Amino acid sequence: MRDVVRRLDAATPADRDRAVDALRALAILAVVLGHWLVTALVANSGTLRGSSPLQYLPGLTPVSWVFQTLAVFFLVGGLVGARGHAAARARGTTYGQWLGARVARLSRPAAVLLAVWTVAICAMLAAGADPVTVYTLGKRVLSPLWFLLVFAGLTAATPLVARLHPLWPLAVVLVVDLIRFGLHGPGRLGEVNVTAGWLVPYCLGAAWARGRLQSRVTGWVLLLGGGAGAIGLVLRAGYPASMVGVPGEAVSNLDPPNLVTVAFGLAQCGAALLLLGTLRRVLARPVLWAGVALVNLAAMTIFLWHQTAMMAVTAVGLLAGEPLPGLHTVPSTMTWVLARLAWLPAFAFALLLCLAAFHTYEQGRRRDLKRQGRLVRRRVPAPSKTARHV
Repeated sequence: MRDVVRRLDAATPADRDRAVDALRALAILAVVLGHWLVTALVANSGTLRGSSPLQYLPGLTPVSWVFQTLAVFFLVGGLVGARGHAAARARGTTYGQWLGARVARLSRPAAVLLAVWTVAICAMLAAGADPVTVYTLGKRVLSPLWFLLVFAGLTAATPLVARLHPLWPLAVVLVVDLIRFGLHGPGRLGEVNVTAGWLVPYCLGAAWARGRLQSRVTGWVLLLGGGAGAIGLVLRAGYPASMVGVPGEAVSNLDPPNLVTVAFGLAQCGAALLLLGTLRRVLARPVLWAGVALVNLAAMTIFLWHQTAMMAVTAVGLLAGEPLPGLHTVPSTMTWVLARLAWLPAFAFALLLCLAAFHTYEQGRRRDLKRQGRLVRRRVPAPSKTARHV
């Protein structure tokens, strides 16, 4: 393991900003852990239905504040997208070539997920599985794909939005919310916010790529201003306090994103900017950097298959013959929460199996790793016989 860590550290260019990779890794892992904590599958008479502990235990609402980190991912996406497009233009790469390479990294693992689950759903229906159960499982597997569609759309629009001020999409979200909630306008108008809401942190990332957002004052303004705005909207305007959708609530802050989600995302972006210095110092340690690098190399596989991993453990648990606490029972007590925490290692092990099976489809990342490996072999002396054996 020491040799692997040393090779990954040596393969990393000296000018690479490791803190950016850390923000991406933390954002993805937080979403994964958040889904595992607040997503419940309740078994009742052979049927699985979706539920959430947030529906029964409102005191757990702060959990959604910690683990709903999509704004940070879009912030990093805007930074990387703007920098990558500028570098591609400087090399003479066409827009189509650049976009094709970017989208391929998203579409390949997503296509595999769709193929596998199409076969699985057809098999379940052919075997006489309850349609409600099939719908419940399919919905949770496919729900992350909305994120990829939005992210791919914003990536394609990078040349157009790279210099767009974040206040413009923020104003769109404000107007849409005023019409929806203040004037009782059509609810479908909120679909505009699916793009406008996530365009705010994406534009912040593009501004970061242009050399903006360098001052710690900017980070504090985003953190305090966004946080105060989100709190004020929850307390004074009647928005839900949860940053994720809760079954039974008439309004979701996340589907579609609204003004509270955008304000909260600005606060998250400010916190991320303030953490950059600390992350850069910490990630100078090769062991910690190796962990961040490995998560980034498998980021799409982790994101796409984490729900499948949880549901696989849930399905295997049904073989026990009776509902297992924290896995099949109603998430209405703290006992369920403690039991769910005990199941997290099983979810993680199942996800590792998914990574072993499907990580190879992140071909772009895999080729990068191979190139890094060749570079490292030129730089790093071969390990001793004992080290190779270990």
